[in-house]
Amino acid sequence: MLRVWLVMKGSRVVWSGHIDGRIRCWKMDPGPDSGLSRVNEVLSWVAHRGPVMSMIMTCYGDLWSGSEGGVIKIWPWEALEKAFSLTAEERHMAALLVERSYIDLRNQVTVNGFSNVLNSDVKHLLSDNSRAKVWSAGFLSFALWDARTRELLKMFNIDGQIERLDMLSGQDPTFEDEIKMKTVAGSKKEKMQPSFGFFQRSRNAIMGAADAVRRVAAKGGLGDDNRRTEALIITGDGMIWTGCANGSLVQWDGNGNRLQDFQYHSVAVHCVCTFGLRIWVGYASGIVQVLDLEGNLLGGWVAHSSPVIKLAVGAGYVFTLANHGGIRGWNVMSPGPLDDILRSELAGKEFLYTRIENLKILTGTWNVAQGKASRDSLVSWLGSAARDVGIVVVGLQEVEMGAGVLAMSAAKETVGLEGSSVGQWWLDMIGKTLDEGSTFERVGSRQLAGLLIAMWVRNNLKAHVGDVDAAAVPCGFGRAIGNKGAVGLRIRVYDRVMCFVNCHFAAHLEAVNRRNADFDHVYRTMTFGRPSSFFSAAAGMVSYLFLSCSIACYLFWLVYRTGLPLLLSVAVGTSSAAQMLRCANVTAVNSPEGIPELSEADMVIFLGDFNYRLDGISYDEARDFVSQRCFDWLRKKDQLRAEMGAGNVFQGMREAVIRFPPTYKFEKHQPGLAGYGSGEKKRIPAWCDRVLYRDSRSAHVSECSLDCPVVSLISQYDACMDVTDSDHKPVRCMFSIDIAKVDESVRRQEFGDIMKSNEEIRYAIDELCKIPETIVSTNNIILQNHDTAILRITNKCGENYALFEIICEGQSIIDENGQASNHHPRGSYGFPQWLEVTPAAGIIKPDQIAEVSIHLEDFPTLEAYVDGVPQNSWCEDTRDKEAMLVVKVRSTCNTNETKNHRIRVRHCCSSRTAPPDTRPNGSGQIQGNLLRRADYQHLNSSYEVVNHLRNLHSP
Repeated sequence: MLRVWLVMKGSRVVWSGHIDGRIRCWKMDPGPDSGLSRVNEVLSWVAHRGPVMSMIMTCYGDLWSGSEGGVIKIWPWEALEKAFSLTAEERHMAALLVERSYIDLRNQVTVNGFSNVLNSDVKHLLSDNSRAKVWSAGFLSFALWDARTRELLKMFNIDGQIERLDMLSGQDPTFEDEIKMKTVAGSKKEKMQPSFGFFQRSRNAIMGAADAVRRVAAKGGLGDDNRRTEALIITGDGMIWTGCANGSLVQWDGNGNRLQDFQYHSVAVHCVCTFGLRIWVGYASGIVQVLDLEGNLLGGWVAHSSPVIKLAVGAGYVFTLANHGGIRGWNVMSPGPLDDILRSELAGKEFLYTRIENLKILTGTWNVAQGKASRDSLVSWLGSAARDVGIVVVGLQEVEMGAGVLAMSAAKETVGLEGSSVGQWWLDMIGKTLDEGSTFERVGSRQLAGLLIAMWVRNNLKAHVGDVDAAAVPCGFGRAIGNKGAVGLRIRVYDRVMCFVNCHFAAHLEAVNRRNADFDHVYRTMTFGRPSSFFSAAAGMVSYLFLSCSIACYLFWLVYRTGLPLLLSVAVGTSSAAQMLRCANVTAVNSPEGIPELSEADMVIFLGDFNYRLDGISYDEARDFVSQRCFDWLRKKDQLRAEMGAGNVFQGMREAVIRFPPTYKFEKHQPGLAGYGSGEKKRIPAWCDRVLYRDSRSAHVSECSLDCPVVSLISQYDACMDVTDSDHKPVRCMFSIDIAKVDESVRRQEFGDIMKSNEEIRYAIDELCKIPETIVSTNNIILQNHDTAILRITNKCGENYALFEIICEGQSIIDENGQASNHHPRGSYGFPQWLEVTPAAGIIKPDQIAEVSIHLEDFPTLEAYVDGVPQNSWCEDTRDKEAMLVVKVRSTCNTNETKNHRIRVRHCCSSRTAPPDTRPNGSGQIQGNLLRRADYQHLNSSYEVVNHLRNLHSP
């Protein structure tokens, strides 16, 4: 499985790092069809024992890769160059040569007798080519390296504080101290009443377990410190930016000093990219924001209905990759003056690319009262009704109950687990009823104690369904225990978001306000997310939690019977730990604007045992009206209808007209309306089991369109009165839904036509993409004895910024006749070790000059490594050399075209090849301005640059 990739534009090479620890090199060769490339694997080797988590190519051509446990390995350019020189038949030798040539940085770092000081996963690597440095980052710390010497320069945390290297290699002392303190405290015998001591010890046991889980998760990067680093980039002005799990963006200078931070969204940053004068940020919420280089927010929009996990720039667009696999392209000039023109033009052609899809959804709810249904009951409830539907959603209540179940469920939720054998039995039985496998496929489910929701999708609809997320909100015992509450599923259908919520609210006739409060709590706090990967360290805590369950079961039973408030704080702690581990991607309860996630869906369906009763009527009166099927009069006594009319609950939601008898309460296995409970309590019949919904319609718009994308009608709403397995009757509701979707292929075509035909847009684009005119101070530089030359790049344009990047296309040996020979192209593999170019990239303001230092370094002593151990060393060739640099200049809005200046940098080792009049006396700096004005040429690709330079010879 692919984990990370690296594209080398100049050499048409792609490097990929994989979850199995392998690194692969792919070559893009021209295919038989023009415009298409064939990708062939040319190298593959085992780089790490764990997954390849990050990878970069430095400005000196070395390949760096990071993995788990702080492992950073380097494959030197010399080894890569040698491997590429081998033929296809020698490919296995090339892979072995590269695999064994690595340098393990942990073996190179030794400070105060401590080695292996880097112990956190290397989640990110960044090459700062402008300063010849490399950044490595874990979740909460950074390291800064010299790209040329590979020395560790600095280590610091997310606050910018420099860390002591000797402390990083040992275990966290506070963690051990806390454990020791808890152990000593646990051994002390407190003098108290026996019952209170029992409660207190049980409380401490559960709180301690939840605390330990939080601490372990924090060490893994998913703990209370939600500032962990999720993205790392360098912008054109040389600043470093990091994106964090709490949605903040932090700006650093090139030396690792924290400058300032910005907060425009409270959901986790997943990716960041930059081009020109802008920074693009992708969030877990699917939102994309654009900032300038000063950190000012320029704009933002919902790019996808699921997390944006990757951003890439090319062909004039910023492409966003969503978690569901969708890719969209956004013009690099957006937001900008062209947006309003394009939006207006596209709106006028909306009818051409709008498509209406019809979808039938069957929803069912049933309080099963801890029983199990017969196959006939399930067929009666779901079997026949599911024949023509595309999606089936089932919500069950009281699948299992009791103190032991609640305690076990709370313990599981604490460490991110859910489900039970009883819940699985129901999933299997319903799956068989729906012919799961050949007709339907279950795409998601969620269980919280006795609550269970599951979804099945017809096979021919699966291609249009994605992003299945789950959520759970406990409402019982201080909003912490799952005897009451809700479980939900969120999906994307035809690119529209739908939420299904299965609820079980407070019981008893008089508890109307509690039921209203339960709904309000569920609606405001339900947060969807995919289950996070389960940490092995956290898994070790499960046994400790389960050992406490025998005590906890008794405590929950006491609370359940007596209503004692003793365990409220314990349960709250358990719930928060569960939320932390289950929704690692989501750092805020609500969306950044404080709007509940449910309100942002295109359609929401609530189903379940809402427990609203009939008010102001006796048992006998209700029975009489039911027997006469006088449901209109009974509906006037319905608490839910009254509370919805007063705006106290389910605001903005609808329900179909009820034309079936009350579904509660019945004696089990007694058919017909005579089965209503006639025992001592004589529960008044009530419509406890309901289905309510909200679509996109408003008071102003009701017809299905892109402005009102989801419009639903209910074709069936009834109860299965012949089912007698529970004291509740199962209820089902059939929806016929029209969904407005965009035909992307048609809209892209219309977009392209507008871009080509609209003269105003074409003129604006031409002006924005025009490459500023620039000149360089020289085309030829000669260096000798640690010389430093200054290359000046002037932006002659008075209006637009210019971006520049300096690359080394190749290196040649100067023979005795002063001619360049034995050319070695480097493509995008950086500078030779003897040459230092600073800065190698940057931004030039209008009418300004950028100065670039071209410095000659000593010939380095090279070492050959085998399996991370140096074997021999030698001094680099001391013959005269010539490096061919190309200064590539582009505009801030043009990703395709560049204007290139060619610079020859000659390294003279002997005095006979160095012109005597090029160096000022007593100066370490040369002028070397053999040509005052650069003869720049427009070259379309790096291949053209290389081919052109191969035919050149020194004067």
